[in-house]
Amino acid sequence: MGGVDASDEVLWRRVVNGDGDAFGVVFDRHHDRVLRHVLRLMGMHTVSEDVTAMVFYEAWRRRAYVRMVEESILPWLLVTANNLVRNQVRNERRYRRFLSQLPPPAPLGDVADQVSDDDERVGEFAALREAFARLRPLDRDVLTLCVVEGMALKDAALVLVVAEGTVKSRLSRAKKRLGSLYEEAATLSERRMDGVHDGR
Repeated sequence: MGGVDASDEVLWRRVVNGDGDAFGVVFDRHHDRVLRHVLRLMGMHTVSEDVTAMVFYEAWRRRAYVRMVEESILPWLLVTANNLVRNQVRNERRYRRFLSQLPPPAPLGDVADQVSDDDERVGEFAALREAFARLRPLDRDVLTLCVVEGMALKDAALVLVVAEGTVKSRLSRAKKRLGSLYEEAATLSERRMDGVHDGR
């Protein structure tokens, strides 16, 4: 009882009391799942590993305030991951803004031969990540829990501490908003790529 086969809730009661071994079991149980989620959002493995580590750091730091859903900590971890990814994207945007003020690098010559279907896929993933990052936090969380994780509305409502009806209406609006933002981001990305390919 209370070992590797115990539920998250049982283990977390020990974690709240400072039990590092119990925390290690929870970490091992959910690390890969959280990392896959962050990777989908970030697309870069090194940064995703860092963000995943921060998710578990936050879980330990705020262990007394973690909320379980059906004895699982995973929904809380995923929502925390969304918040940290949002912060990371904001920091990267600031960094890119800074870089954009620097003189452009010398041209490398014609790179058209190197551009392939991979270029298009990278653009699509980047557009989707950008669209997801531009959603309101609650919209991101609702999509993560209900669409990515396939969680029931009532369970998502428990994690987000809102009414089930709010989750339902927010989910519908979030899907439409994500589609709209994705189209905008994809169009902008295409224009950028056309500019690169045309040498503009």
